[in-house]
Amino acid sequence: MKKKLLSALLALAMTASLAACGGGSTSTPAPVESKAAEPAQSQAAEPAADWHIGIITGTVSQSEDDLRGAETIQAKYGADKVKLSTYPDNFTEELETTIQTIVNMADDPQMKAIIVNQSVPGTAEAFKQVKELRPDILCIAGEAHEDLPVVGASADLVCNNDFVSRGYLIIKTAHDLGCDTFVHISFPRHMSYETMSRRVAVMQAACDEFGMTFLQETAPDPTTDVGVPGAQAYVLEKAPEWIQKYGQNSAYFCTNDAHTAPLLQRLMELGGYFIEADLPSPLMGYPQALGDLDLTAEAGDFDAILAKVEQAVTEAGGAGRFGTWAYSYGYCLSAGLAQHAINVIEGKSDITDMDDVAAALQEYSPKASWNGSGYTNADTGVKEDNVFLIYQDTYIMGDPGKFMGATDVEVPESYFTVK
Repeated sequence: MKKKLLSALLALAMTASLAACGGGSTSTPAPVESKAAEPAQSQAAEPAADWHIGIITGTVSQSEDDLRGAETIQAKYGADKVKLSTYPDNFTEELETTIQTIVNMADDPQMKAIIVNQSVPGTAEAFKQVKELRPDILCIAGEAHEDLPVVGASADLVCNNDFVSRGYLIIKTAHDLGCDTFVHISFPRHMSYETMSRRVAVMQAACDEFGMTFLQETAPDPTTDVGVPGAQAYVLEKAPEWIQKYGQNSAYFCTNDAHTAPLLQRLMELGGYFIEADLPSPLMGYPQALGDLDLTAEAGDFDAILAKVEQAVTEAGGAGRFGTWAYSYGYCLSAGLAQHAINVIEGKSDITDMDDVAAALQEYSPKASWNGSGYTNADTGVKEDNVFLIYQDTYIMGDPGKFMGATDVEVPESYFTVK
């Protein structure tokens, strides 16, 4: 299926080189078109003389990059204008707390936009309540965990990673690197999300196409009683068994951020490949897996962060086996969607103009290429004009490292109907 780049800015960015080198319904992405969905949502807002925005993310333990992106916007515009909050780590058990945390932002009379990244269960209901209280507030969802049309019904804008395209491209990249086996690690809660279950189906179909073996393993859900420590301990213990069983040419993927660091640690020690994280970033698991790599001096500079992580990966013998996105997805999404909201508030952008969204994302990922598509429900054929699926090129670390050109690959059309 032919898909165009998110914007001319992103197409031009593909020519730049990188120095030193973190649930929707069944869907079929369609090419992005910058067009209005509803007049009330598509028109740029009247410039606000004074404004506040609120950004709600997970905590450091669950989704650090999302939080750091929010902090970057707060540092840029000031804590008086940008209000931050976090939802509980155990958000599945504390649904009401999550909802109330989001809704509370609407109590501020100067609040003009609320951004939630990741948009965990409860976000759609929270946005519905916000709109009932304050229909003037822009509601923006990043990486929605709930059914995409449901979130889109109460949000002005939804942006998720492109689970269909990436399902194919991650497998293709593993094949291109010489892998013969792909191991998917998750748990029942995540597999109940349509985005993740469909991605698994796409991955399995891609493995069939490329002659690879596809396998699934289960690890504990960190939001259950075992918590993050218990989930990570399990992966540390089981990963050596997986690597021994599936061999050195096996590639691994886990759907949960907390599982990433222990998995990377064992793959560094024992062999195997890791193409990219569920929500990719050079900060996603790599510093911890590399012995708590100190990136204090590089904080906020993703070119420098990637260079230092890549050097450590190479020194650990991982060159050519470990990948990421050059710029953190969670960081870019928090910062980029917040920047887009501000641009809309100030009358510079339209809320559902994909080129405007892309320009805001580009501000926080200047040297990487992106691709993306609009979201269409495969069962109903209805296109959600305010829901977009996006992805960044895959970078494999080495000496030298390289972008894999994933954003240039045309994903076969058949994959967009795999269920």
